[in-house]
Amino acid sequence: MKVLKNILLSVGGNDLQPADIYFSRVIKEVRYRSGKLNWDDIAEKEKKRRITGKIPKATYPKTAEVIDGKWSLAIPGAIDAHVHFNTPGFEDREDFDHASFAAAVGGVTTVIDMPCTSIPPVTNVKNLKKKLTALKNRSYIDFAFWGGVRSEDIRSGIDVEKQIADLSAAGVVGFKVYVISGMPEFSDLTYDEILKTAAMIKATGKPMAVHAEDKTLITNKRKQLQNNGDNSWRAYCEARSVRAEAKAVAELMKTAEATGARIHIVHLSSQAGLKKIKLAQKNGFSVTAETCPHYLCFTQDDFHNAAIRNYLKTAPPVKFEKDKNALWKGLADGTISFVTTDHAGCNPRKEKISENFWEVYGGIPGVEHRVSFLFSEGFKKGKLSLEQTVRLLSINAAELYGLSSKGKISPGYDADFALINLWKEKTVKSRNMHSKGKFTPFENVIFSAVVEKTFLRGKQVVKDVFGGKFVKAKD
Repeated sequence: MKVLKNILLSVGGNDLQPADIYFSRVIKEVRYRSGKLNWDDIAEKEKKRRITGKIPKATYPKTAEVIDGKWSLAIPGAIDAHVHFNTPGFEDREDFDHASFAAAVGGVTTVIDMPCTSIPPVTNVKNLKKKLTALKNRSYIDFAFWGGVRSEDIRSGIDVEKQIADLSAAGVVGFKVYVISGMPEFSDLTYDEILKTAAMIKATGKPMAVHAEDKTLITNKRKQLQNNGDNSWRAYCEARSVRAEAKAVAELMKTAEATGARIHIVHLSSQAGLKKIKLAQKNGFSVTAETCPHYLCFTQDDFHNAAIRNYLKTAPPVKFEKDKNALWKGLADGTISFVTTDHAGCNPRKEKISENFWEVYGGIPGVEHRVSFLFSEGFKKGKLSLEQTVRLLSINAAELYGLSSKGKISPGYDADFALINLWKEKTVKSRNMHSKGKFTPFENVIFSAVVEKTFLRGKQVVKDVFGGKFVKAKD
Protein backbone atom coordinates (compact mmCIF):
# COMPACT_ATOMS: atom_id res chain seq x y z
CA MET A 1 0.00 0.00 0.00
CA LYS A 2 1.14 3.54 -0.81
CA VAL A 3 -0.22 6.89 0.32
CA LEU A 4 0.08 10.12 -1.63
CA LYS A 5 -0.43 12.62 1.18
CA ASN A 6 -0.98 16.37 1.21
CA ILE A 7 -2.54 16.88 -2.19
CA LEU A 8 -5.36 19.06 -3.49
CA LEU A 9 -8.16 17.65 -5.63
CA SER A 10 -10.54 19.50 -7.93
CA VAL A 11 -14.07 19.06 -6.53
CA GLY A 12 -16.13 21.31 -8.81
CA GLY A 13 -15.81 24.76 -10.32
CA ASN A 14 -12.70 26.37 -8.84
CA ASP A 15 -13.01 24.51 -5.55
CA LEU A 16 -10.34 22.18 -4.21
CA GLN A 17 -10.20 19.82 -1.28
CA PRO A 18 -7.16 18.67 0.69
CA ALA A 19 -6.86 14.89 0.54
CA ASP A 20 -4.71 11.77 0.72
CA ILE A 21 -4.86 8.98 -1.86
CA TYR A 22 -4.37 5.34 -0.81
CA PHE A 23 -3.33 3.15 -3.71
CA SER A 24 -1.42 0.20 -5.07
CA ARG A 25 -1.77 -0.41 -8.81
CA VAL A 26 -5.29 0.92 -8.47
CA ILE A 27 -6.78 3.59 -6.23
CA LYS A 28 -8.09 2.08 -3.00
CA GLU A 29 -9.42 5.11 -1.17
CA VAL A 30 -9.50 8.91 -1.25
CA ARG A 31 -9.57 10.46 2.21
CA TYR A 32 -10.50 14.12 2.45
CA ARG A 33 -8.62 16.02 5.10
CA SER A 34 -10.69 19.17 5.68
CA GLY A 35 -13.30 21.39 4.10
CA LYS A 36 -13.24 22.82 0.61
CA LEU A 37 -10.94 25.63 -0.43
CA ASN A 38 -11.50 28.07 -3.27
CA TRP A 39 -8.72 28.78 -5.73
CA ASP A 40 -8.91 32.50 -5.02
CA ASP A 41 -8.05 31.78 -1.38
CA ILE A 42 -4.79 29.99 -2.25
CA ALA A 43 -3.83 31.44 -5.64
CA GLU A 44 -0.90 33.30 -4.10
CA LYS A 45 1.96 31.19 -2.80
CA GLU A 46 2.04 32.80 0.63
CA LYS A 47 -1.73 32.44 1.09
CA LYS A 48 -1.49 28.79 0.13
CA ARG A 49 1.36 28.20 2.59
CA ARG A 50 -0.57 29.83 5.39
CA ILE A 51 -3.89 28.04 4.76
CA THR A 52 -2.47 24.56 4.13
CA GLY A 53 -0.31 24.98 7.23
CA LYS A 54 -3.47 25.00 9.33
CA ILE A 55 -4.77 21.68 7.98
CA PRO A 56 -4.59 19.06 10.76
CA LYS A 57 -1.92 16.45 10.19
CA ALA A 58 -2.99 12.89 9.48
CA THR A 59 -1.51 9.59 10.60
CA TYR A 60 -0.71 6.75 8.20
CA PRO A 61 -0.20 2.98 8.48
CA LYS A 62 3.37 2.16 9.44
CA THR A 63 3.58 -0.37 6.63
CA ALA A 64 2.58 2.15 3.94
CA GLU A 65 5.01 3.92 1.63
CA VAL A 66 4.10 7.59 2.12
CA ILE A 67 4.79 10.12 -0.64
CA ASP A 68 4.44 13.82 0.17
CA GLY A 69 2.52 15.75 -2.49
CA LYS A 70 3.49 19.05 -0.83
CA TRP A 71 0.00 20.42 -1.48
CA SER A 72 0.29 20.18 -5.25
CA LEU A 73 -2.82 19.71 -7.36
CA ALA A 74 -3.32 16.03 -8.18
CA ILE A 75 -5.15 15.32 -11.44
CA PRO A 76 -6.07 12.05 -13.13
CA GLY A 77 -3.24 11.03 -15.45
CA ALA A 78 -3.70 13.14 -18.55
CA ILE A 79 -4.83 11.46 -21.77
CA ASP A 80 -3.60 12.73 -25.13
CA ALA A 81 -6.08 11.23 -27.56
CA HIS A 82 -4.30 12.21 -30.78
CA VAL A 83 -0.59 11.51 -31.24
CA HIS A 84 1.74 10.25 -33.95
CA PHE A 85 4.54 8.32 -32.23
CA ASN A 86 5.55 6.54 -35.46
CA THR A 87 6.53 3.10 -34.11
CA PRO A 88 6.95 1.05 -36.20
CA GLY A 89 7.61 3.14 -39.27
CA PHE A 90 8.85 6.70 -39.42
CA GLU A 91 11.12 6.37 -36.42
CA ASP A 92 13.71 8.72 -37.84
CA ARG A 93 11.19 11.42 -36.95
CA GLU A 94 9.80 10.14 -33.65
CA ASP A 95 9.46 6.89 -31.72
CA PHE A 96 7.62 5.56 -28.70
CA ASP A 97 10.78 5.41 -26.60
CA HIS A 98 11.31 9.17 -26.74
CA ALA A 99 7.75 10.43 -27.14
CA SER A 100 6.25 8.33 -24.36
CA PHE A 101 8.83 9.63 -21.88
CA ALA A 102 8.17 13.19 -23.06
CA ALA A 103 4.48 12.51 -22.42
CA ALA A 104 5.19 11.28 -18.89
CA VAL A 105 7.31 14.34 -18.13
CA GLY A 106 4.29 16.36 -19.25
CA GLY A 107 1.83 14.60 -16.93
CA VAL A 108 0.39 12.24 -19.56
CA THR A 109 -0.19 8.60 -18.61
CA THR A 110 -2.12 7.40 -21.68
CA VAL A 111 -1.90 8.29 -25.35
CA ILE A 112 -4.04 7.19 -28.27
CA ASP A 113 -1.80 6.68 -31.27
CA MET A 114 -2.99 7.32 -34.80
CA PRO A 115 -3.00 4.50 -37.39
CA CYS A 116 -1.57 6.41 -40.33
CA THR A 117 2.07 6.98 -39.30
CA SER A 118 2.84 3.35 -38.63
CA ILE A 119 4.26 0.98 -41.23
CA PRO A 120 2.16 -0.98 -41.86
CA PRO A 121 -0.79 1.30 -41.01
CA VAL A 122 -3.29 0.00 -38.47
CA THR A 123 -6.07 -0.88 -40.91
CA ASN A 124 -6.51 -4.52 -39.92
CA VAL A 125 -5.82 -6.82 -36.98
CA LYS A 126 -2.70 -8.30 -38.58
CA ASN A 127 -1.12 -4.87 -38.72
CA LEU A 128 -2.30 -4.08 -35.19
CA LYS A 129 -0.50 -7.17 -33.92
CA LYS A 130 2.69 -6.09 -35.70
CA LYS A 131 2.45 -2.74 -33.96
CA LEU A 132 1.95 -4.36 -30.57
CA THR A 133 4.99 -6.56 -31.15
CA ALA A 134 7.07 -3.54 -32.12
CA LEU A 135 6.03 -1.70 -28.96
CA LYS A 136 6.97 -4.42 -26.49
CA ASN A 137 8.98 -2.77 -23.68
CA ARG A 138 9.19 0.51 -25.57
CA SER A 139 6.65 2.75 -23.84
CA TYR A 140 6.89 4.52 -20.50
CA ILE A 141 3.13 5.03 -20.38
CA ASP A 142 -0.05 3.22 -21.41
CA PHE A 143 -1.30 3.44 -24.97
CA ALA A 144 -4.47 2.82 -26.95
CA PHE A 145 -4.86 2.84 -30.71
CA TRP A 146 -7.01 4.27 -33.44
CA GLY A 147 -7.83 1.97 -36.32
CA GLY A 148 -8.06 3.46 -39.77
CA VAL A 149 -9.78 3.21 -43.14
CA ARG A 150 -8.02 4.25 -46.35
CA SER A 151 -9.25 4.47 -49.90
CA GLU A 152 -6.93 1.85 -51.41
CA ASP A 153 -8.57 -0.80 -49.23
CA ILE A 154 -12.05 0.25 -50.28
CA ARG A 155 -11.17 0.43 -53.97
CA SER A 156 -9.26 -2.85 -54.04
CA GLY A 157 -12.29 -4.83 -52.94
CA ILE A 158 -11.01 -5.73 -49.46
CA ASP A 159 -13.76 -6.50 -46.96
CA VAL A 160 -13.43 -3.20 -45.09
CA GLU A 161 -16.52 -3.87 -42.99
CA LYS A 162 -14.87 -7.01 -41.58
CA GLN A 163 -11.62 -5.16 -40.96
CA ILE A 164 -13.55 -2.53 -38.99
CA ALA A 165 -15.43 -5.13 -36.94
CA ASP A 166 -12.26 -7.11 -36.20
CA LEU A 167 -10.30 -4.02 -35.13
CA SER A 168 -13.17 -2.91 -32.91
CA ALA A 169 -13.21 -6.30 -31.21
CA ALA A 170 -9.43 -6.07 -30.76
CA GLY A 171 -9.91 -2.88 -28.74
CA VAL A 172 -9.22 0.15 -30.92
CA VAL A 173 -10.99 3.30 -29.70
CA GLY A 174 -12.36 4.26 -33.13
CA PHE A 175 -11.41 4.80 -36.75
CA LYS A 176 -9.48 7.60 -38.45
CA VAL A 177 -10.19 8.80 -41.99
CA TYR A 178 -8.96 11.74 -44.05
CA VAL A 179 -10.81 14.10 -46.34
CA ILE A 180 -7.34 15.10 -47.57
CA SER A 181 -4.13 13.19 -46.84
CA GLY A 182 -0.51 13.86 -47.69
CA MET A 183 0.54 10.28 -46.94
CA PRO A 184 0.88 7.76 -49.79
CA GLU A 185 0.52 4.93 -47.26
CA PHE A 186 -2.82 6.23 -45.99
CA SER A 187 -4.92 7.78 -48.72
CA ASP A 188 -7.98 9.95 -48.21
CA LEU A 189 -11.62 9.09 -48.88
CA THR A 190 -14.20 10.86 -51.00
CA TYR A 191 -17.29 12.17 -49.21
CA ASP A 192 -19.28 9.23 -50.65
CA GLU A 193 -16.71 6.77 -49.30
CA ILE A 194 -16.83 8.51 -45.92
CA LEU A 195 -20.61 8.16 -45.90
CA LYS A 196 -20.39 4.42 -46.57
CA THR A 197 -17.55 3.98 -44.07
CA ALA A 198 -19.45 5.85 -41.37
CA ALA A 199 -22.36 3.43 -41.75
CA MET A 200 -19.96 0.50 -41.24
CA ILE A 201 -18.32 2.11 -38.21
CA LYS A 202 -21.71 2.89 -36.66
CA ALA A 203 -22.25 -0.83 -36.12
CA THR A 204 -19.29 -0.85 -33.70
CA GLY A 205 -20.65 2.03 -31.63
CA LYS A 206 -17.27 3.72 -31.88
CA PRO A 207 -16.43 7.11 -33.40
CA MET A 208 -15.06 7.99 -36.80
CA ALA A 209 -12.36 10.65 -36.40
CA VAL A 210 -11.91 12.85 -39.43
CA HIS A 211 -9.23 15.22 -40.66
CA ALA A 212 -11.65 17.79 -42.04
CA GLU A 213 -10.30 19.98 -44.83
CA ASP A 214 -11.89 19.94 -48.28
CA LYS A 215 -9.57 18.30 -50.79
CA THR A 216 -10.91 19.95 -53.93
CA LEU A 217 -10.67 23.47 -52.56
CA ILE A 218 -7.14 22.89 -51.27
CA THR A 219 -5.68 21.12 -54.28
CA ASN A 220 -7.12 23.59 -56.79
CA LYS A 221 -5.86 26.59 -54.85
CA ARG A 222 -2.49 25.01 -54.19
CA LYS A 223 -1.99 24.24 -57.88
CA GLN A 224 -2.84 27.83 -58.80
CA LEU A 225 -0.45 29.30 -56.24
CA GLN A 226 2.39 26.93 -57.04
CA ASN A 227 2.00 27.60 -60.77
CA ASN A 228 2.44 31.26 -59.94
CA GLY A 229 5.63 30.45 -58.05
CA ASP A 230 4.22 31.40 -54.65
CA ASN A 231 6.00 29.25 -52.09
CA SER A 232 5.31 31.41 -49.04
CA TRP A 233 3.59 30.63 -45.77
CA ARG A 234 0.80 32.96 -46.92
CA ALA A 235 0.18 30.74 -49.94
CA TYR A 236 0.04 27.61 -47.78
CA CYS A 237 -2.47 29.23 -45.43
CA GLU A 238 -4.51 30.58 -48.33
CA ALA A 239 -4.83 27.08 -49.78
CA ARG A 240 -5.71 25.50 -46.45
CA SER A 241 -8.25 28.17 -45.61
CA VAL A 242 -11.06 28.58 -43.12
CA ARG A 243 -13.42 27.88 -46.00
CA ALA A 244 -11.73 24.51 -46.67
CA GLU A 245 -12.25 23.40 -43.08
CA ALA A 246 -15.80 24.73 -42.88
CA LYS A 247 -16.86 22.97 -46.09
CA ALA A 248 -15.48 19.62 -44.93
CA VAL A 249 -17.10 19.97 -41.51
CA ALA A 250 -20.44 20.78 -43.17
CA GLU A 251 -20.23 17.62 -45.30
CA LEU A 252 -19.39 15.55 -42.24
CA MET A 253 -22.35 16.95 -40.34
CA LYS A 254 -24.50 15.67 -43.21
CA THR A 255 -22.88 12.27 -42.75
CA ALA A 256 -23.72 12.33 -39.03
CA GLU A 257 -27.34 13.16 -39.86
CA ALA A 258 -27.66 10.54 -42.60
CA THR A 259 -26.04 7.64 -40.74
CA GLY A 260 -26.41 8.34 -37.03
CA ALA A 261 -22.71 7.51 -36.70
CA ARG A 262 -20.49 9.16 -34.12
CA ILE A 263 -18.36 11.75 -35.94
CA HIS A 264 -15.34 13.30 -34.25
CA ILE A 265 -13.57 16.26 -35.84
CA VAL A 266 -9.87 16.27 -35.04
CA HIS A 267 -7.66 19.36 -34.59
CA LEU A 268 -10.46 21.90 -35.16
CA SER A 269 -8.95 25.29 -36.05
CA SER A 270 -11.73 27.71 -37.03
CA GLN A 271 -14.76 29.54 -35.72
CA ALA A 272 -16.67 28.65 -38.89
CA GLY A 273 -16.13 24.92 -38.33
CA LEU A 274 -17.02 25.30 -34.66
CA LYS A 275 -20.35 26.94 -35.49
CA LYS A 276 -21.34 24.03 -37.74
CA ILE A 277 -20.44 21.50 -35.03
CA LYS A 278 -22.40 23.43 -32.42
CA LEU A 279 -25.47 23.49 -34.66
CA ALA A 280 -25.20 19.76 -35.32
CA GLN A 281 -24.97 19.08 -31.58
CA LYS A 282 -28.00 21.30 -30.99
CA ASN A 283 -29.89 19.23 -33.57
CA GLY A 284 -29.07 16.06 -31.68
CA PHE A 285 -26.41 14.56 -33.95
CA SER A 286 -23.61 12.52 -32.40
CA VAL A 287 -20.78 14.95 -33.12
CA THR A 288 -17.72 15.83 -31.05
CA ALA A 289 -14.51 17.78 -31.64
CA GLU A 290 -11.04 18.44 -30.29
CA THR A 291 -8.57 21.27 -30.73
CA CYS A 292 -4.85 21.72 -29.99
CA PRO A 293 -2.67 24.16 -28.04
CA HIS A 294 -1.24 25.78 -31.16
CA TYR A 295 -4.73 26.82 -32.34
CA LEU A 296 -5.40 28.28 -28.89
CA CYS A 297 -2.14 30.23 -28.73
CA PHE A 298 -0.99 31.29 -32.19
CA THR A 299 -2.47 33.05 -35.23
CA GLN A 300 -1.19 33.62 -38.74
CA ASP A 301 0.42 36.83 -37.50
CA ASP A 302 2.96 34.56 -35.79
CA PHE A 303 4.24 33.38 -39.16
CA HIS A 304 5.93 36.77 -39.43
CA ASN A 305 8.29 35.56 -36.71
CA ALA A 306 11.01 33.80 -38.72
CA ALA A 307 12.36 32.11 -35.59
CA ILE A 308 9.25 29.93 -35.20
CA ARG A 309 7.63 30.14 -38.65
CA ASN A 310 8.55 26.69 -39.91
CA TYR A 311 8.07 25.11 -36.48
CA LEU A 312 4.48 26.39 -36.47
CA LYS A 313 3.48 24.68 -39.72
CA THR A 314 0.64 22.17 -39.25
CA ALA A 315 -2.31 20.91 -41.25
CA PRO A 316 -4.67 22.63 -40.87
CA PRO A 317 -2.68 25.81 -40.21
CA VAL A 318 -3.45 28.17 -37.34
CA LYS A 319 -6.04 30.78 -38.25
CA PHE A 320 -6.95 34.24 -36.89
CA GLU A 321 -7.63 35.99 -33.59
CA LYS A 322 -11.39 35.48 -33.82
CA ASP A 323 -10.85 31.75 -34.41
CA LYS A 324 -8.52 31.43 -31.44
CA ASN A 325 -11.01 33.21 -29.18
CA ALA A 326 -13.92 31.12 -30.47
CA LEU A 327 -12.04 27.88 -29.75
CA TRP A 328 -11.46 28.90 -26.13
CA LYS A 329 -15.19 29.61 -25.82
CA GLY A 330 -15.96 26.25 -27.43
CA LEU A 331 -13.90 24.52 -24.74
CA ALA A 332 -15.64 26.47 -21.99
CA ASP A 333 -19.18 25.76 -23.22
CA GLY A 334 -18.52 22.08 -23.97
CA THR A 335 -18.83 22.19 -27.75
CA ILE A 336 -15.21 20.99 -27.94
CA SER A 337 -14.66 17.89 -25.82
CA PHE A 338 -10.94 18.07 -25.11
CA VAL A 339 -7.50 19.31 -26.12
CA THR A 340 -5.04 17.01 -27.87
CA THR A 341 -1.63 17.77 -29.37
CA ASP A 342 -1.57 15.99 -32.75
CA HIS A 343 2.01 15.33 -31.63
CA ALA A 344 4.13 14.88 -34.77
CA GLY A 345 7.87 15.21 -34.55
CA CYS A 346 10.66 15.27 -37.10
CA ASN A 347 14.33 16.11 -37.43
CA PRO A 348 14.09 19.91 -37.59
CA ARG A 349 17.56 20.26 -39.08
CA LYS A 350 16.36 18.31 -42.12
CA GLU A 351 12.62 18.88 -42.41
CA LYS A 352 11.98 22.33 -40.91
CA ILE A 353 14.56 24.39 -42.81
CA SER A 354 13.25 24.86 -46.35
CA GLU A 355 12.47 28.37 -47.62
CA ASN A 356 9.78 26.75 -49.77
CA PHE A 357 6.96 26.52 -47.23
CA TRP A 358 5.16 23.81 -49.20
CA GLU A 359 8.16 21.53 -48.54
CA VAL A 360 8.40 22.16 -44.79
CA TYR A 361 7.28 19.20 -42.67
CA GLY A 362 3.97 19.94 -40.97
CA GLY A 363 3.87 18.91 -37.34
CA ILE A 364 4.62 19.92 -33.75
CA PRO A 365 5.91 17.61 -30.98
CA GLY A 366 3.65 18.97 -28.26
CA VAL A 367 2.86 16.06 -25.92
CA GLU A 368 5.23 17.36 -23.22
CA HIS A 369 3.65 20.82 -22.99
CA ARG A 370 -0.14 20.37 -23.19
CA VAL A 371 -0.91 19.99 -19.47
CA SER A 372 1.17 22.98 -18.40
CA PHE A 373 -0.22 25.03 -21.29
CA LEU A 374 -3.87 24.41 -20.46
CA PHE A 375 -3.47 25.18 -16.75
CA SER A 376 -1.37 28.24 -17.48
CA GLU A 377 -3.23 29.75 -20.43
CA GLY A 378 -6.70 28.35 -19.76
CA PHE A 379 -7.33 28.03 -16.04
CA LYS A 380 -4.98 30.62 -14.59
CA LYS A 381 -6.02 33.24 -17.14
CA GLY A 382 -9.70 32.72 -16.38
CA LYS A 383 -10.78 31.13 -19.66
CA LEU A 384 -11.61 27.81 -17.99
CA SER A 385 -12.54 26.69 -14.50
CA LEU A 386 -10.32 24.23 -12.68
CA GLU A 387 -12.94 21.52 -13.12
CA GLN A 388 -13.19 22.18 -16.87
CA THR A 389 -9.41 22.03 -17.25
CA VAL A 390 -9.19 18.63 -15.59
CA ARG A 391 -12.05 17.30 -17.71
CA LEU A 392 -10.43 18.58 -20.91
CA LEU A 393 -7.11 16.94 -20.07
CA SER A 394 -8.32 13.51 -18.99
CA ILE A 395 -11.88 12.75 -17.97
CA ASN A 396 -13.67 13.55 -21.23
CA ALA A 397 -11.34 11.51 -23.42
CA ALA A 398 -11.57 8.49 -21.10
CA GLU A 399 -15.36 8.65 -21.23
CA LEU A 400 -15.64 9.28 -24.97
CA TYR A 401 -13.29 6.46 -25.94
CA GLY A 402 -14.28 3.81 -23.41
CA LEU A 403 -11.04 3.76 -21.40
CA SER A 404 -12.94 2.52 -18.38
CA SER A 405 -10.01 2.28 -15.93
CA LYS A 406 -8.69 5.76 -16.73
CA GLY A 407 -9.63 9.37 -16.16
CA LYS A 408 -10.68 9.59 -12.51
CA ILE A 409 -9.11 9.73 -9.08
CA SER A 410 -11.63 7.38 -7.57
CA PRO A 411 -11.56 3.89 -5.98
CA GLY A 412 -11.15 1.11 -8.54
CA TYR A 413 -9.51 3.26 -11.20
CA ASP A 414 -5.87 2.89 -12.23
CA ALA A 415 -3.54 4.81 -9.93
CA ASP A 416 -2.60 7.20 -12.71
CA PHE A 417 -2.08 10.77 -11.61
CA ALA A 418 0.08 13.83 -12.18
CA LEU A 419 1.10 16.40 -9.58
CA ILE A 420 0.81 19.98 -10.81
CA ASN A 421 2.49 22.95 -9.15
CA LEU A 422 0.24 25.92 -9.92
CA TRP A 423 2.52 28.27 -7.98
CA LYS A 424 5.62 27.80 -10.11
CA GLU A 425 6.71 28.97 -13.58
CA LYS A 426 8.79 27.31 -16.25
CA THR A 427 10.16 28.65 -19.52
CA VAL A 428 9.82 26.34 -22.52
CA LYS A 429 13.20 25.52 -24.05
CA SER A 430 13.47 23.13 -26.97
CA ARG A 431 16.85 21.89 -25.75
CA ASN A 432 15.13 20.52 -22.64
CA MET A 433 12.48 18.57 -24.54
CA HIS A 434 12.43 14.77 -24.30
CA SER A 435 10.89 13.97 -27.68
CA LYS A 436 13.20 12.90 -30.49
CA GLY A 437 12.87 16.15 -32.45
CA LYS A 438 13.64 19.08 -30.18
CA PHE A 439 11.73 22.04 -31.59
CA THR A 440 8.63 24.00 -30.68
CA PRO A 441 6.85 27.24 -31.59
CA PHE A 442 6.43 27.70 -27.81
CA GLU A 443 10.16 28.44 -27.46
CA ASN A 444 10.74 30.87 -24.55
CA VAL A 445 7.03 30.96 -23.62
CA ILE A 446 6.58 30.97 -19.85
CA PHE A 447 3.96 28.58 -18.44
CA SER A 448 2.73 29.35 -14.94
CA ALA A 449 2.10 25.69 -14.12
CA VAL A 450 4.64 22.88 -13.82
CA VAL A 451 4.21 19.09 -13.81
CA GLU A 452 6.19 17.82 -10.81
CA LYS A 453 5.61 14.04 -10.90
CA THR A 454 3.68 11.48 -12.92
CA PHE A 455 2.45 8.11 -11.64
CA LEU A 456 1.37 5.20 -13.85
CA ARG A 457 -0.60 2.44 -12.14
CA GLY A 458 0.93 3.30 -8.79
CA LYS A 459 4.56 3.81 -9.80
CA GLN A 460 6.30 7.08 -10.49
CA VAL A 461 7.43 7.16 -14.11
CA VAL A 462 11.23 7.28 -14.28
CA LYS A 463 13.79 6.95 -17.05
CA ASP A 464 14.62 3.46 -18.33
CA VAL A 465 11.58 1.78 -16.76
CA PHE A 466 9.18 0.89 -19.57
CA GLY A 467 5.94 0.32 -17.69
CA GLY A 468 3.38 1.08 -20.40
CA LYS A 469 0.88 -1.40 -21.80
CA PHE A 470 -1.88 -1.61 -24.40
CA VAL A 471 -5.25 -0.42 -23.13
CA LYS A 472 -8.30 -1.72 -24.96
CA ALA A 473 -11.40 0.41 -25.42
CA LYS A 474 -14.51 -1.24 -24.07
CA ASP A 475 -17.22 -2.18 -26.57
